[in-house]
Amino acid sequence: MASGGTSPRRPVQQAPPLRVVTGLVVLLGAHVEHSLSPALHNSAFRAQNVGLVYAACSVSPEALTDAIRGLHALGAAGANVTIPHKQAVFAMAESVSPEAKAVGAANTLVRTESGWHAHNTDVAGFLAPLAGTDLSGAEITVLGAGGAARAVVYALLTAFAPSRLTIANRRVGQAEAVADVLSEYDARGVLQTVPLAEAPSAQLVVNCTPLGMVGMEDLTPIAAGAVGTGQIAYDLVYRPAQTRFMREAVAHGAEAIGGLPMLVGQAAESYKLWTGRDMPTDIARRAALDAL
Repeated sequence: MASGGTSPRRPVQQAPPLRVVTGLVVLLGAHVEHSLSPALHNSAFRAQNVGLVYAACSVSPEALTDAIRGLHALGAAGANVTIPHKQAVFAMAESVSPEAKAVGAANTLVRTESGWHAHNTDVAGFLAPLAGTDLSGAEITVLGAGGAARAVVYALLTAFAPSRLTIANRRVGQAEAVADVLSEYDARGVLQTVPLAEAPSAQLVVNCTPLGMVGMEDLTPIAAGAVGTGQIAYDLVYRPAQTRFMREAVAHGAEAIGGLPMLVGQAAESYKLWTGRDMPTDIARRAALDAL
């Protein structure tokens, strides 16, 4: 007891200032409930006191046009786009970035007064973990032929000088369509297409299919042993952190790269487009890892 019979006052704890949310950013795709993007972006928004909130929304192809229009009517600041909407959204955009135009697919939308400006940040995101890797003259195989594969093939053709770049897909016609879209960047004539079952081994093998992701953990796009010593297995899937494709490659002596570095890399590019700021990537990466 203090003198006078009164108890000492306890210091008043100040509540943290409330972050005023004034805008919305969404992820549009199929089965996006397992996405790490909300944890990643929301942690960055909070860290920098940015008045945006990020939400994942599963949207069917039939509802995509209404969703895009509705988001603009609601005043949304932007969106990320994932499987299977990257090419459809590209076609809906009012204007597009050079990368999106080259690839023919978009993964990021930025609001304009009259519509949406489409970007493709997958290109920079994909290349981020390959910095310092010498792939000049390498043979490379890309598994899959969707929107992500388009960005990957474009990135590989423009950043490196492979001696062979094979696009392998279950439906060869889709692989041929990717090769046709990107043929102007294939000055050396290194692109070729084959069925997925005939995918050749290579110094770098990139999985751009959903095989191995949550719900398909037991599946892999290529036979065990196809990637081994001296080779790199790069899986765009980031959940689970270690896919069957990666585990089998490592078991045969290969280096494996998971999808999280690409996720963070492309997210940082999108974040800057929406906010004008550099993403605090250490904070965002930690939040994504905690959510795995």
